[in-house]
Amino acid sequence: MTTPFHQLAAALTQGAAVLATVTAVRGSVPREVGAKMIIDATGRTYNTIGGGAGEAKVIQQALQVLQTGNKQLVDIDLSGAPNREIQGVCGGWMQVWVERWSGREAQTLVQRILTHLETGQSATLVTPFAANETPYLLPANAPLPQGEVFVEQLQSPPTLLIVGAGHVGEQLAKLAHTIGFQILVHDDRPDWATPDRFPQATRIFHQPIPDLLPHLATYTPLYIALVTRGYQYDQEALHCLLQSSLSWHYLGMIGSEKRVRTVYHELQHAGISLKTLQAIHAPIGLEIGALTPEEIAVSICAELIQVRRCGA
Repeated sequence: MTTPFHQLAAALTQGAAVLATVTAVRGSVPREVGAKMIIDATGRTYNTIGGGAGEAKVIQQALQVLQTGNKQLVDIDLSGAPNREIQGVCGGWMQVWVERWSGREAQTLVQRILTHLETGQSATLVTPFAANETPYLLPANAPLPQGEVFVEQLQSPPTLLIVGAGHVGEQLAKLAHTIGFQILVHDDRPDWATPDRFPQATRIFHQPIPDLLPHLATYTPLYIALVTRGYQYDQEALHCLLQSSLSWHYLGMIGSEKRVRTVYHELQHAGISLKTLQAIHAPIGLEIGALTPEEIAVSICAELIQVRRCGA
């Protein structure tokens, strides 16, 4: 899991850095409100607020902010209107706040933000536009501030629990981490589910699924991918998950249609309703003709993105 705040924390170890945040949009634009880009002390950029000439303008202004410390709002007109400085054709408009972060106070704030996000908690970041004020976290239950500020609710990145540490699980962890998921791995084989094979995982579990459930309650939103080595393991995991009070945003199971039917048949005999089973994404992944573990990981991640962004 790598968020803009992880990138900002790394940049601050090398000196001052600029955080560029999209604070307002209108019409068709390449990124959403809250999208961020970091420009470090060397001028290197991390993440993107949409690319193209608009982003180039923000980078140019950010380099000035790095030197002067004078934070500013940057307007990006993407309407394609003639005689505009930025000749974008998306059709919309973006406003980007560009501010220098530096010193121990900034590092402490970033670490507080990361502590919230990595433990599944949300945080409210307030960014005042006044020249003499700095960003801060709003205490829980405190009223929203008034005046010229940008208030954003920072949510923990989605968590993907991968049940099964085989070849597909290994490739899925790599790719899902790349697209912004925090990775958890479960497998009852300690020689398969290891930090060497899953360096992306923040936690690796080997205990039985029922003992795992209490550890998952704080991870929201939670996505679960069952990519085990055999249908009996899928069946055991599904039976436990479907009877628990655990909440998840996505639950998918690997396997052929025959394997899925076999598992569903056994679970219905165990008292799980067909309606409940129909909410599972099985066979897992979008149908793209995937064959190799790497291709299957792509199909699963495509489905994860679809559910995350479209609710499908």
